[in-house]
Amino acid sequence: MDAVLAGRWHFAFTITYHYLFPQLTMGLGLLIFILKTAALRTGSEHYDRAAGFWARIFAINFAMGVVTGIPMEFQFGTNWARFSEFAGNIVGQTLAMEGVFAFFLESTFLGLFLYGGGRMGPKAHWFASLMVFAGSWISGWFIIATNAWMQNPVGYSLDRGALQLESFRAVMLNPWLPWQYLHNMCGATATGSFVMAGVGAYYLLANRHVEYGRTFVRLGVIAGCAAVLLLLYPTGDEQARNVAALNPVALAAMEGVFDTMPGAPIALVGQPDMEHLKLDNPIAIPNVLSFLTYRRWEAKVEGLKDFPRDLWPDNVPLLYFCYHIMVGLGTIFMAGALCCAWFLWRGTLYQTRPLLWVLVLLTPLPYVANTAGWLTAELGRQPWVVHGLMRTSEASSVVVSSGNEIFSLLGFMGLYTLLSVLFLFLVYGVLQRGPQAGSPEGH
Repeated sequence: MDAVLAGRWHFAFTITYHYLFPQLTMGLGLLIFILKTAALRTGSEHYDRAAGFWARIFAINFAMGVVTGIPMEFQFGTNWARFSEFAGNIVGQTLAMEGVFAFFLESTFLGLFLYGGGRMGPKAHWFASLMVFAGSWISGWFIIATNAWMQNPVGYSLDRGALQLESFRAVMLNPWLPWQYLHNMCGATATGSFVMAGVGAYYLLANRHVEYGRTFVRLGVIAGCAAVLLLLYPTGDEQARNVAALNPVALAAMEGVFDTMPGAPIALVGQPDMEHLKLDNPIAIPNVLSFLTYRRWEAKVEGLKDFPRDLWPDNVPLLYFCYHIMVGLGTIFMAGALCCAWFLWRGTLYQTRPLLWVLVLLTPLPYVANTAGWLTAELGRQPWVVHGLMRTSEASSVVVSSGNEIFSLLGFMGLYTLLSVLFLFLVYGVLQRGPQAGSPEGH
């Protein structure tokens, strides 16, 4: 294994593990704000306690996100020094703003929300929940602005072998950014919603904290329905159109299109055969890909064979399968959420044990779907680390060997295993104590 490949495995592991935590905090930030709004409007201690319960889980995830996120910043300077030297003047702006503005906003008001309830009035406490929600979503904006710039670099100039920031406005108005951001935040909301609904369903099945279980199921199902529908349209649809317009070779790989054709079908299943450059055992719907991409049934979709081989994504089968896992799980979420919403509307969901079990079993799957979605985005950008400007093979540090990469990766794996045990122990404790533990004011 060469140093570049080892570095990619290192970064893939650490960032995949890290993102298990921010996706839940960004999703829960919105849901906690909704619960606090209900508490402010009704004056009900029930909603206050519910918000406090999820704030404790939020805080554990937030701490894990901080601990696992800090090493990501250092990796830019250690494992990817040439990338930092080339693009640091731009990505350093957005990453620094995420830390200085969004992170401090979120962490400050999270502390006030967790420990200031007894000293703050109801409106001030509600405002603290709003700032926690805003901080988490602003943090997502700056992080995704960084990734969107790497996908579609804008607002730069080249000076003595390094990129210089010419227009911060252009970076913030990158056409790739809005739809990627909204799609990501809908994915995070889906994670938060299904986790909340799953915990509520568990309480109902166990006949514990029943009133809180009903609240969690109701809010989780309603928010989950909205999130999965928005994931499909318009955010998913528009982001796919972005890929088609700005990185068509990635679209061809994602969909398994090897030959350029008008009226391209969409493949529901199939296996890429990279030796014969075709899709094995496809089940396809004619013309649908053309319509979804270009709004015309007979529109031409470019195939991989029409692009130079050195511009193809490095691992076409993995990209294809990650994309289809994301879409397939999204379809399952939609079916499950809509079915539960129907029973909720009819007033029978809380007594329908099979559907409560469905909600429990769906709980971990948004994590898989979000991971598959990010793998799709990152694999689709390859072989570039900054699309069209710098190849991944040119971005690694020249003095870090593959042995160093693998040694540190094994160290991270061991450390993160211990962190996982600690995380599960802490969350289990909160779940066992339940929403009725502690003061509704101090949380």
